[in-house]
Amino acid sequence: MKRAAYILVFLCIAVALVACSSEGNDSSSVFESSADLTESSQAQSNAEKESEKNEDEGSNEANDAGTNILVAYFSCTGTTEQIASYINLETDSDIYEIIPKIPYTEEDLDYTSSDSRTTIEQNDSTARPEIEDPISDIDEYDVIFLGYPIWHGQAPRIISTFLESYDFAGKTIIPFCTSHSSGIGSSAENLHDLCADTATWNEGQRFSSDTSENEIAEWISDLELPEGEEYAVGEFNFETKTVLLNSGYEMPIMGLGTYSLTDDECAVSIEALLKAGGRLIDTAYMYGNEAAVGQAIRDSDVPREEIFVITKLYPSQFDNAAEAIDEALEKMGLDYIDMILLHHPGDGDVEAYLALEQAVADGKVHSIGLSNWYIEELEEFLPQVNITPALVQNEIHPYYQENDVIEYIHSLGIVVQGWYPFGGRGYTAELLGDETITAIAENHDVTAVQVILRWNLQKGVVVIPGSSNPEHIEENLDLFDFELSAEEIEQINALDRNEKHDWY
Repeated sequence: MKRAAYILVFLCIAVALVACSSEGNDSSSVFESSADLTESSQAQSNAEKESEKNEDEGSNEANDAGTNILVAYFSCTGTTEQIASYINLETDSDIYEIIPKIPYTEEDLDYTSSDSRTTIEQNDSTARPEIEDPISDIDEYDVIFLGYPIWHGQAPRIISTFLESYDFAGKTIIPFCTSHSSGIGSSAENLHDLCADTATWNEGQRFSSDTSENEIAEWISDLELPEGEEYAVGEFNFETKTVLLNSGYEMPIMGLGTYSLTDDECAVSIEALLKAGGRLIDTAYMYGNEAAVGQAIRDSDVPREEIFVITKLYPSQFDNAAEAIDEALEKMGLDYIDMILLHHPGDGDVEAYLALEQAVADGKVHSIGLSNWYIEELEEFLPQVNITPALVQNEIHPYYQENDVIEYIHSLGIVVQGWYPFGGRGYTAELLGDETITAIAENHDVTAVQVILRWNLQKGVVVIPGSSNPEHIEENLDLFDFELSAEEIEQINALDRNEKHDWY
């Protein structure tokens, strides 16, 4: 997440080069995206190295077009690992080491023995050694550099395991191997049948143990890598299920609203959200559950940087906004808050927003915005502040659509988020039972809830439905296996009554 905003940090693993025809036993595991790296001295050193490289040579063109690249490799002695690290640095990519559940010993790698593990596996085309720590986000990558040593003239069978474990449809795979004397031969071609027919395979390349980083750079510069699809600020990416904010951060386009949830309900709901793959959580000072939200996030196994947290300052806090921001951080027990909004207009709102701007400068908050601001309020407010809001959150549902407001906010480069997507308490049953909506739901074999949420997404409105029911939370996230037609969108648009259900 926040791919556009994080400073890319890459892991360069220093290992001794071994000049040999086969690889021995490796022990280290590396699967670190740029957002996952710790601030160890090694990471800092490599960050400095990469920064200097970019200053001297300019940003590498291999990954300038929005292409997401993964370097996946299997290594035993470190030779393939070294080449993979060079590719990683040169392409601004993520890196993943393919590690067997049962490590290879020196005896396993005795190629002269017909009884050794490698010999037995390589002679068995059905052998599939198990892999530790599978990749959870392979769909995010457009290009896979796939590295391995040559064993008995072919790729190790664990590479077959890797290729059969994921869907590589539409992806480009660039194989590379390491060996002392033999080339890549037919090892790469023999892997093609293990992938979807729509995967594109580049010609493989062999490298020796003494290959330099400059040689890798020259090789990559000659490759014609596919251009990834670039998304503009405010444009929804339905593949990554995120939107790029004008602050440079990426935010999920669907999540969980915690209004009216008690502390216990918050814990259960957030656990269900994260388990189902949701990563956006909306809370507020006035909800009285910020501490519970923060505790649930800290208790989860999901890395903090993958979770996007929104909270809000209430007008009663505007006079002491700086203290209120610190209070929110302390309550939630977080090092930073992804976004803070002003809950609705009120006396001192400009000064409170300027305090939010300072919190951004201080690194306490990543993005800032507004809630319950409409055209007239925005026209008066925006000339008085320095940072354009990244988000405006308003009541939006089929009976209160505010289409002119959405269009206006979008025209400013601001993302729109809707609360009360089902009309709010006292109105939900009527909206979910609307004949137009239920007919569309039946046509797609989905629920009325899913139709309404999908309608929002296709209009460019981020959704944060509230629920304490894990099944409903999962249902609210399951929005990407169907698409509403233009005619269906218009049918729902025709339901607008300009019927606001709350006073904000």
